[in-house]
Amino acid sequence: MKRTRPKETDDESGGTAPGGIQALDAALSVLRVLRSFDGPATLSDIAREAGMPPSKVHRYLASFIHAGLAVQKERSGRYDLGREAAELGVAAISRNNFVVRASDELEELATVTGQAALLAVWSHNGPTVVRMERGPHLTTTSIGLGSTFPLLDSATGRVFLSYLPSPQLTARLQNELERAASVGVSWPDLDPNTESVEALTTKVRRERVAYVDGRYIPGLAAISSAITNWQGEIEVAVTLFGTHRDLLQPESPARTALIDFASRHSIAPPAQLGKPHDARAR
Repeated sequence: MKRTRPKETDDESGGTAPGGIQALDAALSVLRVLRSFDGPATLSDIAREAGMPPSKVHRYLASFIHAGLAVQKERSGRYDLGREAAELGVAAISRNNFVVRASDELEELATVTGQAALLAVWSHNGPTVVRMERGPHLTTTSIGLGSTFPLLDSATGRVFLSYLPSPQLTARLQNELERAASVGVSWPDLDPNTESVEALTTKVRRERVAYVDGRYIPGLAAISSAITNWQGEIEVAVTLFGTHRDLLQPESPARTALIDFASRHSIAPPAQLGKPHDARAR
């Protein structure tokens, strides 16, 4: 499925930056087309969207594969973004000023709370980890830099669900709701429908934290809070996770430390952190 249609380039001379290299500009336009698909795409689809002959696009894709920017699926022959492209994306978004400032104190947060800690930002793949500290007690988990989270059954995802403007969420949320409903999945505090989601996000904004207990990764409890900008919209989610349920208790020191951390790194005053929709309406 196609997400957005980039500006087409009819040939290698179209859209060249002043002082740039025509062939490189054309190659990068192919990479942008590949990025614009929701998943692996065929050579013919990529060529059509790029406005180039398939033979030319194939040569560019071969170079991208060699550089690790693209991969070709063995069975289907379709093309997708490669590991190097993902690492470039994570590196770029991790230099967000909110991330940089929060990163300086993330290790201290992990040490003080005794929990593993991570920072996540919103990318085209959803909530994405850009910083992580393992904390004083090693927690064995598959979570790492570049890991992404679902919206409904992860603490990090629920924070984005509660503080991100709805136009950015609609498609992904609808997909998750439909998938959960089709297999009969529900949670103690959430049913797969919009009314239940609204009740959950209202609670998250009121309490300024979202939490789950072993729903995303069995055995791991997680609690997350939003670092917001001047409009009350989320820039970064900061999440603590570990194996002890004490993390989820309303009066736990870790929860208090997490909320304080998010408040100190937010631009919006703490009193507004629970009212992002009001802030956006002004």
